[in-house]
Amino acid sequence: MRATFMYEAGDVRVQDAPDPVIEQSTDAVVRVLRSCVCGSDLHPYHTLTAADGPVPMGHEFLGTIEETGSDVSGLRRGDLVVAPFAFADNTCEFCREGLHTSCPNGGFFAAGVGGAQAEAVRVPQARGTLVKLPTDVDPELLPSLLTLADVYGTGYHAAHQARVRPGDSVTVIGDGAVGLLAVLSAKQLGAERIILMGRHKDRTDLGRFFGATDVIAERGEEGIAKVRELTGGHGTRAVLEAVGHMPAYEMAVGAVRPGGVISRVGVPQYEDAPVGFRSLFGPNVTLTGGPAPVRAYLEGLLPAVLDGTVDPGRVFDRTLPLEDTAEGYRAMDRREALKVLITP
Repeated sequence: MRATFMYEAGDVRVQDAPDPVIEQSTDAVVRVLRSCVCGSDLHPYHTLTAADGPVPMGHEFLGTIEETGSDVSGLRRGDLVVAPFAFADNTCEFCREGLHTSCPNGGFFAAGVGGAQAEAVRVPQARGTLVKLPTDVDPELLPSLLTLADVYGTGYHAAHQARVRPGDSVTVIGDGAVGLLAVLSAKQLGAERIILMGRHKDRTDLGRFFGATDVIAERGEEGIAKVRELTGGHGTRAVLEAVGHMPAYEMAVGAVRPGGVISRVGVPQYEDAPVGFRSLFGPNVTLTGGPAPVRAYLEGLLPAVLDGTVDPGRVFDRTLPLEDTAEGYRAMDRREALKVLITP
């Protein structure tokens, strides 16, 4: 089969790779129908060293089941399925608490398993991981259904962890796909004021479509001042940080009101951050977030996608064949594309 590998920063190649096979009785093999490039894929695209490459790429996919292991029940060849970016058994104590990303029998696609920017992928813990979709689903819905693998669930996780509620005030930092779907999720949970911090007009216009009431293009202290100007000097109760770099975290600290919540879902590219008296402790600010347990949310978010109530697939603004995946990375890195859909 053909699959995508990153050899080092900026060097993405689609090449022949061994076909995935059943290795454990709990596995399934899925033929990929749709995959994509994630904003988090750009982190290794900037930093991966040749010594650490090549690595398989891609963790978001939907497709049809080709084969199942002997211990996989409830799924059969030909089923259309979507997979969270983290596999899990869905039965352990952490999964039962909705924390599938901490499943002791789980892990993440790409690293050690095989990437989803490929023609097929092996799915460990298939029974607990894969969610079956209607076989007669409108093909036009496939992009929106694919967002359930990561970016929609991650945006929802940001809002959920911040306990967004009806009438709330929310700031979303970042106008990438996750940030925009955090806007959508905050709107779904009843937020009344949603301030989107982003500077790319085509993206922030989509953010307004999803429910943003205000857009702030300024960054740093100037951006913080704008948030406070819009909120009577206090900031918003919830801040959803969907970038992962230190300046975004610092803006979150500046934009949150006393007693508020900062919910981080941008993969942090730092280890140390302000958490002392002046930043979080003194104003009683809660810091939460983390890798989204997408499996915990997927079935709850699915009906609104299927009936067209929401259209998260709008975040895809370019479609490329698998062979051109490297161009998808380049386009997203140059901000020429918001999110690239891959069709094997």
